[in-house]
Parts: sequence; structure tokens; C-alpha cells
Amino acid sequence: MAFPRGPAAAPSQRTAANDVAAIKQSLCDHMIYSVGKDPLTATSRDWFLAAAYALRDRLIGQWMRTMRGYYDHDVKRVYYLSMEFLVGRAMTNAMINLGIYDAFREAVGELGYDLDELQSWEVEPALGNGGLGRLAACLVDSMATLGIPGFGYGIRYEFGMFTQHIEQGWQVEAPENWLRYGNPWEFQRPGVMYPVRFGGRVVRYRDADGRWRHQWVDAEELMAMAYDMPVPGYGGGTVNNLRLWAAKSTREFNLKYFNQGNYIEAVRDKNESENLSKVLYPSDSTARGRELRFRQEFFFVCASLQDIIARFRRNHSSLEMLPDRVAIQLNDTHPAMTIAELMRILLDEHHLEWEAAWSITTRTCAYTNHTLLPEALETWPVDLFEQLLPRHLEIIFEINQRFLNDVRHNWPGDAEVLRRLSLVDEDGGRRVRMAHLAVVGSHSVNGVAQIHTDLMKSTIFADFERFQPGKISCKTNGITPRRWLLAANTPLAGLITSSIGDGWIADLSRLRDLVPLAEVAAFRRAFAAAKLANKERLAEVIEQRLGIPVSTASLFDVMVKRMHEYKRQLLNVLYVVTRYNRIRSNPSAFWLPRTVIIGGKAAPGYQMAKLIIKLINDIADVINNDPLVGDRLKLVFVPNYNVSTAEMIIPAADLSQQISTAGTEASGTGNMKLALNGALTIGTWDGANVEICEEVGADNMFLFGLTAQEVARERRAGWDSQAAIAANPELAQVLEMIASGYFSPEQCDRYQPVVDGLVLGGDPYLLTADYPAYVATQERVDLLYRQPEEWTRRAILNVARMGKFSSDRTVAEYGAEIWGVPAR
Repeated sequence: MAFPRGPAAAPSQRTAANDVAAIKQSLCDHMIYSVGKDPLTATSRDWFLAAAYALRDRLIGQWMRTMRGYYDHDVKRVYYLSMEFLVGRAMTNAMINLGIYDAFREAVGELGYDLDELQSWEVEPALGNGGLGRLAACLVDSMATLGIPGFGYGIRYEFGMFTQHIEQGWQVEAPENWLRYGNPWEFQRPGVMYPVRFGGRVVRYRDADGRWRHQWVDAEELMAMAYDMPVPGYGGGTVNNLRLWAAKSTREFNLKYFNQGNYIEAVRDKNESENLSKVLYPSDSTARGRELRFRQEFFFVCASLQDIIARFRRNHSSLEMLPDRVAIQLNDTHPAMTIAELMRILLDEHHLEWEAAWSITTRTCAYTNHTLLPEALETWPVDLFEQLLPRHLEIIFEINQRFLNDVRHNWPGDAEVLRRLSLVDEDGGRRVRMAHLAVVGSHSVNGVAQIHTDLMKSTIFADFERFQPGKISCKTNGITPRRWLLAANTPLAGLITSSIGDGWIADLSRLRDLVPLAEVAAFRRAFAAAKLANKERLAEVIEQRLGIPVSTASLFDVMVKRMHEYKRQLLNVLYVVTRYNRIRSNPSAFWLPRTVIIGGKAAPGYQMAKLIIKLINDIADVINNDPLVGDRLKLVFVPNYNVSTAEMIIPAADLSQQISTAGTEASGTGNMKLALNGALTIGTWDGANVEICEEVGADNMFLFGLTAQEVARERRAGWDSQAAIAANPELAQVLEMIASGYFSPEQCDRYQPVVDGLVLGGDPYLLTADYPAYVATQERVDLLYRQPEEWTRRAILNVARMGKFSSDRTVAEYGAEIWGVPAR
């Protein structure tokens, strides 16, 4: 048990003043009255909780004022519906946004503790997986910063996705029990509960006026309970809300079964209902897993819409005004059921006519697309809808019929267009196309990078673009500079602020003032020193956690993102083995030292991605223990990549790997975070890489490979991967080593599926097509890194020209052009 290392103040009445003495008093008061511990015997974890409660006090007042102001001024509100919110740790972000970070650090220090030590106890909320959730978190942060009345809606997953462990090189999933010790940032709202129904049947009847009505009856029911988390904007003037739903049973306990000794049956209904919000993205490899995910999507949509309408009706009696006071943004297809559920509410509960209900729905909803991969565009079996949401299926059929009637007027007799545009895919089993539903039911559809938007218009939504030209627009993604530079990279943020002032924190375009400093030798030295400090911190963590010593003099080559074949971690690995072979074949030559750092989770049911993780670790085991190679090449796989890990890795990166097959990555935000922190990008002509190049200049990046148009052409022609391999001896050697068991002698054929995918499977993501250009571009990377002054100059220019990629700019564009809610 730890004892205080400094004087403990006596408790007094709590105050929300922000001077050091008041904060110190708040900490001690909360230790006694909230944590229930004597400061003399409190542990550092207890002091973390006290600090969280003291900080929360300073959020609540402005939170209440913000919410009351929205009601008083009858503002239009933006509701951002997302299955993921990867918010990261809250403490540092809240302190920075409220402007009290330094005062808190001093107060904690006077109590004998280090703020970093206290912050290390904070568990990251397991509410997301990858870029989708991190984007949602950045956007709600920016809404608050810009004074936009924005609310996030999602699910309070009890166990998140999973904690990734690496055992003998394999990914092993364990429950991500982030709520084990509670969440000091959330407020449970037992008084905010809504029923959510599944199953049952639809009764059709005539009302007193002779009009046909529909009633959804005999459905099973569970409850959605709200949990609120405050979202402070920078400057603290606005504190918005993130509302998450937890599933609760309508029946807690069956006493009859309990008294009979059947304890499992006594709580069966409760457990089955509450399983719904247990896990993010249950595995879709089983029918039960797919059904659970379907239920999750409707669960949070249904609860959110009830909440939105209840809030709206406090001040308004007519639902005709809903689009004037409410904007609903659908983050990807997961919330697409919003269209059908809002129609059901308007038709069946408020008895609006179809045309009026449809007008309200389409003027209220907007849809953001995040993928061009056909297999990633959600579809659900008609049978599943019929079983669980029978009324919604009727509504979807009606939407489809009316929409296709309009299409027929434009293209009479064109059955193929009707087939492509139909909300129901009739091929290979009838399935509802959720992206089609979102497009048809929204007044605006947007991509998240210009190339992504252009490809949406020319590929997956080409017919929609012809039918409703102008409906699809681009809103290029962005990131919040408060978390991804100010908080994550204090050495660089401090240097920037001391050089050009702190205006960049709220207006990232001001980083342009750094451009002339790239030519100043003293600034370049200070910039390089900041990078070195971050590399030293990461190197220490890697050695402590993984037992792998890495040289901070080496180039830190970073690829951190969700594991997927289209993101091409495998291409990175092929180059690592190529480099390894070159070093071994000429060990006496000078080789620029390089540390390759990879991190990311594979979906539990994604066997190929999991096999690639194992391959990375097997290759790392050989390379890192080869005395002939030594420090000239290291390969590190960092387990359990999340926001907190990203905040350590990204500031230390020298090189940012963004090498997805052109035309597959919608945007990416990791590319933005890494460039903002001074990493040079090696990447393909994909996603936001293209726009980053337009901003920072082609000379300050390393772009290579096929364009999206060239990828499409090669696929149409039938890419001959075997010929490409035969024409490249180095690539052939690497694949032979992997296939023959060089890196897996205990199971020589372990990686045959990986090699077969490239050799016999047609190489769908064209690794063998881009490999020669990738290797040649890596040689350019080496040449430039051997010129440290020039490398640093270009890194500074990357930072200086990243102003466009602030999520503040993204949100301002959404507000002005889609939501009709201008920034403050």
C-alpha cells in the first residue's frame, strides 16, 4: 500500500476553480468523499480516480450550460450515429481542452505524485477497432471545438472487440474488459431507457377514417439504457455529449426457476438480452454471430431515434419541422436501418402519410460511405429481416418499389439498371443492400477523400450518380490536432508553439508559418531532437514489453493499421525479407539501419490476416536473432494496437507506410497522423495519400505503384502474377523462402496459403505488380535518410503543410454543406 509522498490537504467544500490550490483541494476531497479512501493510505490508482472526478467537476458545469443553451436557442442539432467511437484516454485530452493541464500537473506534483503515473491507470474505452471509430471520435471533438450542437450515439460495449495477445507468434483474442474497474467519465442514466423490439408479426387494419394502418405486435422486447460521456471542445466553451446504449433485460430474474434450483434458467432471459451490447463486432463466421451483429445495429438505431424524437418534441409539436432542427449523419452502413425505423415511427406511431414521412426522412438523414470493396458493403438476408424486423422489411420493399418506379421513368425497359439499383439483391439468395438503402433514404451522400468520391461515382454508385447527379460529394477526412500533436507529441508541439505561437491548435492552417523555418539550421536541429526524444521513448517501451533492443539511430519504419489483405502488410513483409537477403548476401557493405514496426488487429474470423501476423512474427524471430544482420535490420510486431499505443508509436515514426492497393482505401487517417508528426510517407496513389501529396508536394513523399485506373485495367485483363514473379528473381527467392519453411522449419508448409494466394490465386491485391516499384522506392528512402539535414527539412515541410487535414475543417464543411449548421 502506498502512502502520500507530499502534504495532503484537509477536505473542504468542493470548488471548480482552476488554480493549483483549488485543484489540490478537489483532489483530496474526492479521495475522501468519492473514492472513499484516506489520503494517507491511498494508492496511485486511487489518486487517478480522484483526479478524474476533480476534472469531471470542471466539465459538468459547462456541459450543463452548453445543453441548456441549445434548448434556450432552439438550435438545430447534429446526431452522429456510429457503431464505433475510438475515443482513447480522456484525462489528458480533457485537461488540454479545458486549459488546465499545467495546473493539474503541478497540483498532483505537490501531493507527491507524477501526473503521467496517474494517467497510466486510465483504461482506454474499448468502443472501436480502427479508422472508422477514430474518425468518429475526432469529429465529435471538432464539433465541440467549433461550437456545433453535436451528439454522438453508439453502443457501450462491455468487452469491446478483444485484447490482442501474441502467443508463439499467433494472435490470441481475450476479452477486453475495460469496465472492470468502472469508468469515471460516464454518467449512467437509468431514467433514460427505451424499449427495443425484435420478431413478432405485423397486423394491418383500417383506422376510423378508413385508412390502412400497420401495427407491429407480439415482439420480444429488451431495454436500451443510456450512458453519457461529456465531450469538451478546445477552449472549454462547448461540452457536447456522447450517448452510448447498454442492453438491459425487461426481466431481471425468474424467481420461480430460482426457487426450483434451476439457477441458469432463472437468469437466462436477462443474459440473452444483455449479450447484445457485450462485444464489438461479434464474429460473422457463424449464423448466430451474424444475427447478433444485425440485432446490434438495429438496437442502437432504434434507441437513438427514440431519444432524438423525444428531445425534439420537448420544444416542437409538429414533426414536419424535424429536418429544420435535426440532422442525422450515418457513419457507414451500420446505422442504415435508421431510414426504415424513422419511416416506421412516422408512419405507424405518428400516422403521417407516406409522402410526408419520406420527405422528412430524406431531408433529415445523410450518409457517409467508407469503403469501395463490394464485399464490405453490408447486405442482410431478407429471411433475417422477416424473422426479426418484419415491419421494416415491408417498409424497405415499399421504398424499393417507389424508387424503382422513378428509375423506370428515366430508363424505361432497362432491366439491368433496375437490377443494379434495387435495394434487394436477387442474386444468390435475396439480400437487402444496406448501402443502397442509405443512399436512397438520404439527401446527401459523401466520400471521405477525393479519389474515393470519384471512384464511388464511377464504380459502386455509378448508377445513383447518373440518376441523381450532385448528390454525392467529398468531405475529406481529418484528425484532431489536439490529441494527435498537442497531447501525443509534447516535444514537437512545444517546439512549434515556441516558434510560431499556439494559434495552430485551433487553426491548423497556421502551421504554414513553419515553412520558412525548414531552411533554418537551428530549427532543424531542434526538430530532429524532438524526433529523437520520441524514438528513445518508443525504443524503451519496445525493449521493456517485447525484449527487443532497437537502435534509435535506425530509421523507424512504421505501419500501424487494421490487418487486412488490401492494406498489404504482406507487401511490407516481402520487402523486409528482400532487405534481409541483400544484407546477408553482402554483409560487409554499409546498410542503413532500419527498424520496421508493425501493429494491428485481425478480425477473429479472418484467417488469412491472422496467418500474416504469424508470418511477421516468424520472420522477426529469424531476422532479430541473426548475428550477421545485427542492428542493421529489426522487425517488431507491437501487440494490441490501440489509441494509447498509437500515441507512442506515431510521434517516433520516420517513415509512414501507406501502401494499400490503389482504389481500395477510402481515405485513411493514419497517413494524416504520421505526416503531422513529421514522418515522410511511402505510399500508393490511394485514399488521402493523393491529397496529402497535393498539399506537401511530391518531392516530400515517396509515391509509387499503379493508379486506381491501372489497377482496374490489370484486373480486367487478368493479372499474370506468375509471369511477374518469374521476371523478378528477388521476389521469387522471397516467396520460395516463405513457402519452403525457411521461417517456419517446424511446419514447412505453414505459409503455403499465403504464397498460393499470390501465385495461384491471381494476386487480387496486385502485390506482385507493385513489388518492383516498391523496392525501388525504398532505395530512394535510404538515399534520402543518409542526408539527415535534407530528410529533416522535408519532414518539417510535411508538418507545415498538413493544415487541410484537421477534423475542424472536415466538420466545418459537413456543417455548412450537409447539416445546415455553421461553425461558431
